[in-house]
Amino acid sequence: MTLTVSSEKTADAGRTFLLGLQQRITSAVAALDGHSFVSDAWEKAPGEALQGHGVTQILEQGRVFERAGCGFSQVRGASLPPSATQHRPELAGAPFEAMGVSLVFHPRNPYVPTVHMNVRMLTATPTSGEPVCWFGGGMDLTPFYAFEEDAVHFHQVCKDALTPFGDDKYPRFKTWCDEYFYLKHRQEQRGIGGVFFDDFQELGFEGSFAMMQSVANAFLTAYLPIVERRMDTPHGQTERDFQLYRRGRYVEFNLVWDRGTHFGLQSGGRTESILMSMPPLTSWSYRREDPPESPEAALTRDFLVRRDWV
Repeated sequence: MTLTVSSEKTADAGRTFLLGLQQRITSAVAALDGHSFVSDAWEKAPGEALQGHGVTQILEQGRVFERAGCGFSQVRGASLPPSATQHRPELAGAPFEAMGVSLVFHPRNPYVPTVHMNVRMLTATPTSGEPVCWFGGGMDLTPFYAFEEDAVHFHQVCKDALTPFGDDKYPRFKTWCDEYFYLKHRQEQRGIGGVFFDDFQELGFEGSFAMMQSVANAFLTAYLPIVERRMDTPHGQTERDFQLYRRGRYVEFNLVWDRGTHFGLQSGGRTESILMSMPPLTSWSYRREDPPESPEAALTRDFLVRRDWV
């Protein structure tokens, strides 16, 4: 099915929701952290390949978060980049408009997991037809130290957000998330997953848009209770070193495999905003091995595997 829409309707509805979403999330996180986000509005200069604007909100060196970035962007281009047309060859070269909110929060305490969430909508206009719109997004959790109740809570909220749109959605998007956030070069999951969907239009414009909104609106419910439960847990250098080591895996995935990063860079996006997902500090170790009985070993053995959490 091809979903054709009014591009003006798409832009107005999407922009209003996404800007409100960004503000709700950053306000809640700032209230928890005690530090404010810095707001950096930007606009692509005339004559550049990609036109548009956005607002990057960033909190660095906070009490709870070492870096928390949440960005809104709305951009237009003359030709869809390869990362966006690999599943839609009929749209190769079509002019497009993309908008979305993307966030990555890197906590200070190693017992608090890193989180990623992104929701987006993209409209392309092929030369031979009406504008075509589709949606994508999801959220996933990357713990450094594993707690079963946190994983169950996160996945349950994701499932609850999707159930009104069909009982098939959570199982499909959970599997899609497991398959997507996978470091092929290490044969290792990035985290405990969540939900992920892309190129989605099967519920029509209104239904697909509503599903994207439901996932986005569930983010604070899924993540903040975990942060509040873990952010004051005592820790030492051992835990900090392991956190920095595991952050290296996050960097590897974002630069090597992530389609969103590739889309932004290939389309001429704003590099500073695209790479706000990078942690402020990270480390790599050559062939690190943790004692089998250690909590560090338990993370990769028991949690960074594909499991049914709910």
